[in-house]
Amino acid sequence: MPHADRQRRQGRRAVVVGAGFGGMAAALRLRARGYDVTLLDRLSRPGGRAQVYRRGGFTFDAGPTVVTAPFLFRELFELFEKNLDDYVDLVPVEPWYRYQFADGKTFDYGGSLENTLQEIARFEPSDVEGYRRLVAMSEKIFDKGFTELADQPFHRFGTMLRTLPALLRLKSYKTVSQLVGSFLKNEQLRQAFCIHPLLVGGNPFDTTSIYALIHFLERRWGVHFPMGGTGALVDGIARLIEEEGVQFRGDSTVAELVVERGAARGVVLESGERLEADVVVVNGDPPFLYRHMIDARHRRRWTDRRVDRLKYSMGLFVLYFGTNQRYPDVPHHTIVLGPRFKGLLKDIFHKQVLTEDFSVYLHRPTATDPSLAPEGKDGFYALVPVPNLEADIDWSVAGPELRDRLVDFLDDRILPGLRDTITEDFFVTPKTFESRFLSHKGSGFSIQPIFRQSAWFRFHNVSEDVEDLYLVGAGTHPGAGMPGVLCSAKILDRVVPEPARS
Repeated sequence: MPHADRQRRQGRRAVVVGAGFGGMAAALRLRARGYDVTLLDRLSRPGGRAQVYRRGGFTFDAGPTVVTAPFLFRELFELFEKNLDDYVDLVPVEPWYRYQFADGKTFDYGGSLENTLQEIARFEPSDVEGYRRLVAMSEKIFDKGFTELADQPFHRFGTMLRTLPALLRLKSYKTVSQLVGSFLKNEQLRQAFCIHPLLVGGNPFDTTSIYALIHFLERRWGVHFPMGGTGALVDGIARLIEEEGVQFRGDSTVAELVVERGAARGVVLESGERLEADVVVVNGDPPFLYRHMIDARHRRRWTDRRVDRLKYSMGLFVLYFGTNQRYPDVPHHTIVLGPRFKGLLKDIFHKQVLTEDFSVYLHRPTATDPSLAPEGKDGFYALVPVPNLEADIDWSVAGPELRDRLVDFLDDRILPGLRDTITEDFFVTPKTFESRFLSHKGSGFSIQPIFRQSAWFRFHNVSEDVEDLYLVGAGTHPGAGMPGVLCSAKILDRVVPEPARS
């Protein structure tokens, strides 16, 4: 149906399925354009994976904790002539990350360029100039991949054809590891500066170098953290949603998408209730959407077989814990690298085996906001990349075993005395992601960000199978991470027709 015809008949009712950051942003953007919006989530509160656990006086952020493009949040409030600062207190974090290598060396990354160059000189003076060139290259990729393309729809192949020459000039056929390795000699520095794909579910040795733009993204705006935790950021957006008349309904699991004459016309909840809509936006895992929420007779492109043949991100094991003492020398974000790097990633992504060694992203939010733990105590989570559920792992057995090995590892490497001071600990596994967040194969970030699953090759924001169905979130274009999911919602402004006026 021609776009003009669709625009003439488009009604005002929109249903957004999934209240993660992408869904909340989508609901606000549709509301700002005049839609009557209902926002649904199967959990009781909004936030999606950015849930909050409260145990024994500790506040644990369940999901994302690194804010790198705060302007994307500000835009949501500016749609209604409001100010983010009146709702959320975002503060800069420095260093952005501390890398701790297997030999005990540490590398503090963040702050000014000169600070980073001084740290690099401690490892390899000859890499100082190489890093300058890496930053310059990352900026070029950022200017194209983020500034120009992150909020552009890629559901038409012509868009990909027009963009392809520029992507090839920027060496997008290389992996992130290959790109970084062409500028830096020191192996530990190479590891530090090619690790960013793991933050969006990719193996640096497979992920297209387009994702090297994350490096400059951090350098452009820094790394921030909301006081009160990521949950406080969710609460601020939820308050705006309520003020602007979006209806949020928690504890509402969607069982099926209603498709009539090839177009989305609402959803059916597990309770049997049907909600009518003129536009449906899904902020969920696209593979789950197509395999389980849309009848096969409505799917010509995204068949079960095609969905299952995609390459999925790794799974995540996350241990949340508090301590009966503080660790003031541990910064907000620490990446603790094990004795292997490439081999470990090969085991996770390709061999799909759970190994004895691992690397850990350690989050200590009480370094920035002590109120997240009782006085004199610290709160943490330790995130370990693991194989997704394609692997033959019994997490009811492997989970407790990995918890104990992880505590021993952290005690030995970075948190001395942890075995005796740990309290209020619990963990989630890929099985949790599958059951709670409906993530296909328990993947932590939906499909991998390899070249053949990026841009036009990724799930489109405009459904290829069902009219009036739109997708936002980690699995669709432009990809995972807070900036990616917020930009996916921004794309709706370009592809969803204006609502009919009564």
